Amino acid sequence: MLTNYINAALHNAKYEILSDDQSFYGEIPGFDGVYSNSNTLEKCREELAEVLEDWILFRVSRNLALPVVDGIELSIKEVA
Repeated sequence: MLTNYINAALHNAKYEILSDDQSFYGEIPGFDGVYSNSNTLEKCREELAEVLEDWILFRVSRNLALPVVDGIELSIKEVA
């Protein structure tokens, strides 16, 4: 489930080439603070995936909601 969620989120990522230095910038709409910037598109994608993973773990550790992505919902369930 987590892998599907991450893949779906990354599938929605938007990338652009920055005009000032020709580097690549990537972000995922709806995931505030999840972005990357690198010299190659491949490296930008790799960094974006790492940032997304860290972002998810942070939110889970703080019991914060995660956005629904392409119908995939990750929720935190309390175990007795």
